[in-house]
Amino acid sequence: MLLNSLSFRTGGQCTLSLEQTDGWLRAVWSGYITSDDAMSGAMDYLAQVGPFHTLYLLNDNTNLRGPWFDSIEWLDRVWLPQAVQLGLRYIAHVVQADTHSDILTLTCSVPITNVLELQLFDDVASAQEWLRACQRPINPLARLSQAVRKP
Repeated sequence: MLLNSLSFRTGGQCTLSLEQTDGWLRAVWSGYITSDDAMSGAMDYLAQVGPFHTLYLLNDNTNLRGPWFDSIEWLDRVWLPQAVQLGLRYIAHVVQADTHSDILTLTCSVPITNVLELQLFDDVASAQEWLRACQRPINPLARLSQAVRKP
């Protein structure tokens, strides 16, 4: 279900949809995105996530071109704390196809590992597979048997 689509002066776009079958929000970025555009799209996510209370985000950057979002500090200081407060716990981040890296390959300065898990992917299928695995309930007996097997 399409929630919002933002088009930017640069020709770039950010589309946010709720994947009801999968139980996650999907942000798809395309074209050339300035830092201001990226902040607008990220803030749009925060505005939309509240009503849907989803723990999962698939952030797809495969169709971006050029440099993207030069402010990891803004993500750390402003966006991530708000996203966590709204309930976000898992982010599958698919990097740009033309670079195989982007700003999120840097280490976040805010320790978020206890409340938020971020995984980077080169393709959407792997990101989807990981999010589905995150949604599977963990069998406590399986966890116990794994712990017993460890030397």
